[in-house]
Amino acid sequence: MIHEFNLRIQPHEAADSDLLKSCVCRMKGLDEDKVTGVRLLKRSVDARQRTVMLQVQVRVFENEPPQQLQPHIVRYEDVSTAPPVIVVGAGPAGLFAALKLIELHRRPIILERGKSVRERKRDLAQAVREQRVNEESNYCFGEGGAGAFSDGKLYTRSRKRGNVGHILELFHQFGASENILLDAHPHIGTDKLPGIIANIRQQILDCGGEVHFETRMTDILTDKGEVTAVRCHTGEVFRGPVILATGHSARDVYELMARRHLPLEAKGFAMGVRLEHPQQLIDQLMYHNPQGRGPFLPVAEYSFVQQVAGRGVYSFCMCPGGLVVPAGNENGALVVNGMSPSNRGSKWANSGMVVEIRPEDLPLYSDYVKRVMRESGLESADNDSLGFLQMLQLQRALEIDSFRHAGQGLKAPAQRMVDFVRGKASADLPKSSYIPGLLASDLHEWMPREIRRRLQEGFRLFDNSIKGFLTNEAQLIACETRTSSPLRITRDPEHLHLEGIKGLYPCGEGAGYAGGIVSSAIDGELCAERCAQET
Repeated sequence: MIHEFNLRIQPHEAADSDLLKSCVCRMKGLDEDKVTGVRLLKRSVDARQRTVMLQVQVRVFENEPPQQLQPHIVRYEDVSTAPPVIVVGAGPAGLFAALKLIELHRRPIILERGKSVRERKRDLAQAVREQRVNEESNYCFGEGGAGAFSDGKLYTRSRKRGNVGHILELFHQFGASENILLDAHPHIGTDKLPGIIANIRQQILDCGGEVHFETRMTDILTDKGEVTAVRCHTGEVFRGPVILATGHSARDVYELMARRHLPLEAKGFAMGVRLEHPQQLIDQLMYHNPQGRGPFLPVAEYSFVQQVAGRGVYSFCMCPGGLVVPAGNENGALVVNGMSPSNRGSKWANSGMVVEIRPEDLPLYSDYVKRVMRESGLESADNDSLGFLQMLQLQRALEIDSFRHAGQGLKAPAQRMVDFVRGKASADLPKSSYIPGLLASDLHEWMPREIRRRLQEGFRLFDNSIKGFLTNEAQLIACETRTSSPLRITRDPEHLHLEGIKGLYPCGEGAGYAGGIVSSAIDGELCAERCAQET
C-alpha cells in the first residue's frame, strides 16, 4: 500500500532517512516493520514561529518495494524537414518555445544577438577586469538570457498561466538536481545553469533546429498585415512566423516596434537598489537564533512588501549566500543584480529593494530625467506623448546617474543602510561581494525623491517586522532597474500574436507577460503552441 501525508516536522528529522521513517510512523500510527520506504516529495521551511519547522509531503510504502520518483521524460523527434519558425532570443522564453516547437513538429531557428553561454562567461570575467562591458555579450544579452548568470531561481507565483511542474521536470531532464522537484523555492545556481542551457541547445541542434549566435534582429518584415520574416544586422533574412523573446533589456527592439507603429503600451515596473547584508545576520534574524541556521537548515531567505504613499515597496530576487554583480549592457550606465551559486556559500545575502512605478507617475520623474539627460548630453523624450520612450528613459536615467556618481568603470555607488534612512553620509563601507568595487555615495541626495522617500519608509517598516534588519552592517548598492520591462508588446489575448497582425508572437519578460525564468518558459511554450496551431 502507498500513502501520502503532509507533515510538520523538525529539520533534523527530515535530514536523516531513519529518523524521517520513525517520525512518519509515530505521527501516523504505522508499524515501522511494515514500512519499506519513505520518499520525500515536497519540503519547505516554516520560520514564522520561534521554533523553526519543516512542512513536508511524503510518500510512504507499506508492505511493498519503495519506488523511485519518475519525472515525465519528453522525447524529441527529428524536425529537420518541418516548417520553420523563427525564435528571436535564447533566454528561457525562447529556449522553451523552441523545445515546444520541436514537440509540435516545427523546426525552430533561434537568432541570438549575444554569444554562447560559455563565451559569454569569458566576456563577463573580462568586463570585471577591464571595467567595461561588451554591449552585445553581458549579463543581459547572450544564450540563457538575463537569468543565466543571475541565480537560477525557479520559484514563481504564476501557476495559473501553466504547468510549473512540467517546466521543473524539463530542467531536471536537462541536468538540474532532483532537489528542484522537492523544494518549495527551487534553485539551480549560477554555476550549474549554464551547463543545462548548453544541454538544451544541443537537443535543439540534434533535432534539426538551428541556433545562430551574434545575430541581432534589426527589422521585422510584413506582407499584407502578416509578419513573414526578420532581417538581421548581417543583412541575412530569415523567413517564417516569428516568436519574439528578446528579454526586458533589448531597448532597440522596442524602438524598432515604435518606428514600425506596432502596438506597444507603457506598463508598471519597479526600480531601486540592491541591498546586501551579512548572510550570518539574515540567518540569525529569520531563524530567531543567535547561532544562525545550524546544520540542518538552508541559508535563510526573506521576502518583504509594503505599501508606502500608494506604491509598493518590496524585495525582489533575493539571493541568499550570493553575490552582487554588474548587470548592465551599456557603457556609461550602471546596473547591478544578484546571483547565488548552487551551494549558496558566500558570506553575503542580497536582494533588490525596489519601488513600484506606474505610467501615470511619469510627470513626477520628468524633471529628474531631463536634468540627467541634459547633464549627460543626451536627448530627452518629451515628444513621446504615449509614454513608450519616457518609461525607458526613466529607467536609463537612473542607470546613467548611478554611473556618474561612482565615477569610473563598473564601480558602484553605495551607502550604509541606516545612514541612507537618516540622510547621513557614510564615512566608509562594509566589505562586499561586489568585485568591481564600491564608492561611498550619498544616495539619499541624488536618487529620485519618490524612490528615495519610499525606500526610507519601507526599510523602517521592514525593521518593524524583523527587528535588526535595518542596520549599518548592510549597504545599498545602486542601482537595480531591470526588475521587469517598462513596456508591454500588445498581443491578442486568445491567439497570442501581435494585436491586429498575424505571424508575430511576443513572449516572456521582454513582451511584458512574464517575470522570471519559469513564467517566461511557460509563456514561451504557450506562444509556441499558438504559433504551431495557426501557421
